Amino acid sequence: MEFGLPEDNNNISLNKFESMLKTNSVLFFDSNEFENIIHHYLEIGKIALAKKAIKLGLDQHPTSINLKLFQTEIFVLENKFEEANRTLEALHVLEPTNDEIYIQKANILSKQDEHEKAVNTLLIALDLAPDDEGISDLYALIGMEYLFLDQFENAKIYFKKCLDVDLEDYSALYNIVYCYDFLDENEDAITFLNTYLDKNPYCEVAWHQLGRQYVTIKDLDKALAAFDFAIISDDSFVGAYLEKGKVLEKKKQYLEAIENYKITLALEEPTSFALLRIGHCYDKLEQYDLAVQYYYKTVHEDPMLDKGWIAITKFYNKQKNYQKALFYINKAINIDGENTVYWKLYAQINWRLNFLEEAERGYKKTLDLGNYELQTWLSRADILIALGEYEAAILNLIQAAEFHPETAEIEFRLAGLNFTLHENSKGHYHLKNAVLLNHEFEYIIEELFPKVMQKPTVREIILASRK
Repeated sequence: MEFGLPEDNNNISLNKFESMLKTNSVLFFDSNEFENIIHHYLEIGKIALAKKAIKLGLDQHPTSINLKLFQTEIFVLENKFEEANRTLEALHVLEPTNDEIYIQKANILSKQDEHEKAVNTLLIALDLAPDDEGISDLYALIGMEYLFLDQFENAKIYFKKCLDVDLEDYSALYNIVYCYDFLDENEDAITFLNTYLDKNPYCEVAWHQLGRQYVTIKDLDKALAAFDFAIISDDSFVGAYLEKGKVLEKKKQYLEAIENYKITLALEEPTSFALLRIGHCYDKLEQYDLAVQYYYKTVHEDPMLDKGWIAITKFYNKQKNYQKALFYINKAINIDGENTVYWKLYAQINWRLNFLEEAERGYKKTLDLGNYELQTWLSRADILIALGEYEAAILNLIQAAEFHPETAEIEFRLAGLNFTLHENSKGHYHLKNAVLLNHEFEYIIEELFPKVMQKPTVREIILASRK
């Protein structure tokens, strides 16, 4: 279907149609006018108005194939696949060589996850399609179906055909690079992009993508050069400045990185990402007042960005200002109480402040939220031991052993706890397990259970393991 009446004519048709709806009168439109009106409403997402135009259009032009194809499109949008298929079958009888009928059939198949059949149907449409600019859309549809099938080599072929038709089809360009990325073919992607840039040397999108590929293979100097060319091609291209800033950070050129991030703030509304990166750069330069200012700006810009709150908390942690660190991690938890990183930091800070009950609560919450790292279990156990909650510590460690079996750090703690509770046979069992797994963690007994270390049988087992 071809659209595109002159803009003035199109506006006249739209105004006439909307005026007709308001006055409840019925005016005549030719089928082309209806097609352009429907196309306009579908483009801007006004489905109800598109449906009205289709109904009125078919009332006035009941034999119009294109209007019936629009009706099919609406059926597909509403997941009415049976109605859509019935309409298409009827249209196929009338026009068996109409490529649009096959495109709509493929659309239905794709929606039903029948992507292999969708590809075959689109290939029929391709054979039937007239050799004009619309062919590029068909190539793109076939490419997308191959993406759904994870057939990235085939997808690349068809997206490259899109570029053969239109060198500035950046959607196809992104999809080709996506295929290379998924296949980890970074060198091939670089070759492809360089060849593309020979034909289109001022394409900022291609330079940007080339820079990203060089970053992946850790050729940072070439990445910088590519991002510079992207900026030369379009000096308002925010993405290139951001990527250049990230590379400069990797090269420890923090002042230059800050300069690039600040350019992005001037070009468009500040982004929390750029503000955070500036904060990190000032942190690395030990310009702490400026660092914390930008961390504050980050969380003000996007209170839901966990990295911002984590950065502020870790900043004050590093400064050993634990009260302020606790203040900000509490603010973060009030915003998102299901974030495991927040709760882990909350636990660590409370432990440093010797608020053991709160620290234990933090580690328990971290575990409840699904963070089963060994250190989380061990930290909680050590706090429970310090609190004299020996039974709870044992239960915690038994649970930890389910996720981290045959772990010496767990076994030494279980040994110490059982000896402390005068469960000597269990203590001997766990201690023998521990020294067999890794005797180098014997210091756990000495540090956490100094009285247990004085037991002759304990010393005997530990001394024997050193030989």
